[in-house]
Amino acid sequence: QVQLVESGGGLVQAGGSLRLSCVASGSGVSINSMGWYRQPPGKQREFIAMVGSGGNTNYADSKKGRFTISRDNAKNTVYLQMNSLKLEDTAVYYCYANTPAAWGTRTDYWGQGTQVTVSS
Repeated sequence: QVQLVESGGGLVQAGGSLRLSCVASGSGVSINSMGWYRQPPGKQREFIAMVGSGGNTNYADSKKGRFTISRDNAKNTVYLQMNSLKLEDTAVYYCYANTPAAWGTRTDYWGQGTQVTVSS
């Protein structure tokens, strides 16, 4: 079992920056990918970025440039640096992680979400 706890959300003015953190805990687990999704008000959850255990990254095309994902494997922590925030970045941001499971499958884990509100 893996528990994910996000932090760093809050209220920020448009044009500002925030850095989200997500710490993964769980004994004896090996985490593969970690990433971030978000769910704007009234919309579906959408992919932002993912980082593998080796540091390789993948971004949603619309998030490239303003969002940067990074990972500290020693701390089991993934970060999301968000710059030049816009009103439309207002959403609940969710941390994601997966671990290997039997027969080549994986187990997905989600954090509880952290609110990011961008004001004008």
